[in-house]
Order: sequence, then C-alpha cells, then structure tokens
Amino acid sequence: MIDAEGYRLNVGIILCNQQNQVLWAKRAGQNAWQFPQGGIREKETAEQALLRELWEEVGLQPKHIEILGRTQDWLHYQLPRHMVRQDSKPVCIGQKQRWFLLRLIDDESNISLDSTERPEFDYWKWVDYWFPLEEVVPFKKSVYQSALDELHHLLFNQPPRAAAPTK
Repeated sequence: MIDAEGYRLNVGIILCNQQNQVLWAKRAGQNAWQFPQGGIREKETAEQALLRELWEEVGLQPKHIEILGRTQDWLHYQLPRHMVRQDSKPVCIGQKQRWFLLRLIDDESNISLDSTERPEFDYWKWVDYWFPLEEVVPFKKSVYQSALDELHHLLFNQPPRAAAPTK
C-alpha cells in the first residue's frame, strides 16, 4: 500500500534475544544487511503485517516471540533517486514504517530463512543493539537511529531518548 505522499506502508522488526542482542540479516544474494521489514497489505493492520512478515522472513510464529513495544509514530525514509521506479503507478518514493521491538522467547533454532519460495535473507547473526547503525545503508540510517533510540528503554531500563524527525 502506498499512501498519498508516495510512501509504502511498512513494518520494521527489531528481534532481540535474551542477551538483548538483535537479529541482523543479510539480503539474499547481496552484501547488504538490515533488520527484517515488509509492506502492509490493504485491510491489514500493522500488527498483522508484523506477524506475517516475521513468518515470511525469519520463520517465526507468534508463540516464538513477545512483542515488547512499537514506535509511537510512523518513521519515514526516502529512496535514493536511482531506486525510485518511475514506471510504477503509484510511484513509491520511500517507506513509511511502524517499528516493533520483539523478544525471542523460544529457541533460536526456530529461526528459518527459507519459509517462503523466495527467501529475503540468506544469513543472519546476533549483534550488539547499536551495531546496525554502523552497517545499514545510509538512506535508512536516520530511521534506524530513531527506532533504536525510541525503543531501547524497553530493554535497558533507561528513559526513552527523543526520536529525531525522519522526514
């Protein structure tokens, strides 16, 4: 679903383990790493999209996770000009995301990257909570910063940091 401003509605997933490390995944066939994320379909809530994407991208079901929180507002990023598909209608200029922080409450052996015919990722690892800020593609960095800042207090018992505007 693309809104009137050209942003694709999307959910972002920050999955942590018991040590508060986060799942960092490598896009299939690329040297690009990111958090799992995916589009919200028409007539689907953000929570429904979260659970569908969690299954499609990392093979986890609701019984494997606990939802710890989500960002209060939508976070936006624009795609670099060369990535905007001008021939698609409507034109998508970027992502409008609601981010969720989840905890894996089951064994990590339940993580499976091949639950669909075309896996999104081909490798994953646990990393330090702030590590993705050093590695994510530049055009997503401010959204990652905002999401991690806003949600970190749920893991580290510190007051939330003010999120920076991302649009």
